[in-house]
Amino acid sequence: MSETPSNTLQYRFDGPEEAPVLILGPSLGTTWHMWDRQIPELTKQWRIFRFDLPGHGGAPAYPAGSVTELAARLLVTLDGLGVQRFGYAGCALGGGLGIELALRCPERVASLALVATSPRFGSADEFRQRGVIVRTNGLDPIARTAPDRWFTDGFAAAQPAITEWAVQMVRTTDPGCYIAACEALAGFDVRAELARVGVPTLVLVGSEDQVTGPAEARTLVAGIPDARLAVVPGASHLVPVEQPAAVTELLVRHFSTAWQPAFDSSTGQMAIVAATAKPAVLAAAPLVAPQAAPIAEIAPAVVPPQPAGWPDQYDAGLKIRREVLGDAHVDQALTQADDFSGEFQEFITRYAWGEIWSRPGLDRRSRSCVTLTALIAGGHLEELAVHTRAALRNGLTPDEIKEVLLQAAVYCGVPAANSAFRVAQQVIREETTLAE
Repeated sequence: MSETPSNTLQYRFDGPEEAPVLILGPSLGTTWHMWDRQIPELTKQWRIFRFDLPGHGGAPAYPAGSVTELAARLLVTLDGLGVQRFGYAGCALGGGLGIELALRCPERVASLALVATSPRFGSADEFRQRGVIVRTNGLDPIARTAPDRWFTDGFAAAQPAITEWAVQMVRTTDPGCYIAACEALAGFDVRAELARVGVPTLVLVGSEDQVTGPAEARTLVAGIPDARLAVVPGASHLVPVEQPAAVTELLVRHFSTAWQPAFDSSTGQMAIVAATAKPAVLAAAPLVAPQAAPIAEIAPAVVPPQPAGWPDQYDAGLKIRREVLGDAHVDQALTQADDFSGEFQEFITRYAWGEIWSRPGLDRRSRSCVTLTALIAGGHLEELAVHTRAALRNGLTPDEIKEVLLQAAVYCGVPAANSAFRVAQQVIREETTLAE
């Protein structure tokens, strides 16, 4: 383990020092131990580098709010160790980080494996609400439901020790770093860039994954030019833990054939060998998990269309409006706009959000306090509900919102505050309760 300054990541090495480096990236809420059962086999050919996300596994709690920032910290860590070229396998958020590396520094990534990964993880709304729940209730609600998201029911019932390990792993994560990682996932969307991933890529997913399942995996395969898909039967989201033998064999096969550096464990020496298949052949070859039927399929490469352009103020405003109010609310407002109201929607997006909410003089928490007070004073209860949700997204706690409403009672009147408390209370109950 290493001393970890704020611009690097906590890491560990396993395997021979002379071997080529293979990086294993963790998912949100896990630690490098999620890869423990892959280590004995992988270290026969590679020097394994594992890392923890900030605030995970006892790592120092320096939050990183974007996948780009996480990738930058990983590169600084690798630079300090003299690691220039590497293979990379990552799960979920760790997989997104791998895509980021392949896009931003393609000369350093030799080969890629994306496990339970998506080019866009659900909706931004989902992850920002999860941040609200953690900020309000701590990590316990998320921890208690982690096994439901990560494992099939049969595995969870048969492996109570692993299930409890999963719960404790989440529970001991730093809440601020977990919230920042949720924000990183909310802002991650590389669908339009997949065609630029230029390395051989294995896309691996559990057949029962309800978080980032086979549909998301096929999107990756369709967009990445040299990609193949492996679906592991009987596994959910944390497939390296639930089906370790299958995942290990698939990783060994992929990195042995799609990456030229090889390590001879009998001599302890590096060797350069030709890949056993050209990329085009590799991409089309069937891929079989141990003791399973063929599980590979290839979809045609499709690059998603680029959205139509808008003036700069509109783009900036729409981004902030979505971040603050949520995709669902904004999509509804824009969809309902017609010839009569469409220009008004453009107006508020461009000026209220693009010009005012984007100004650096106040942070978003402060702007939420001002907005709540103004809406209470004006009696705009429908908008108050919308902006109570926004205030939670912007980092205000329920107690802080209560203080705003109490302050407003003095200056805006008790009847106005009475109505505001009723609206805000309902919104807070809805937003801080984890959906079953």
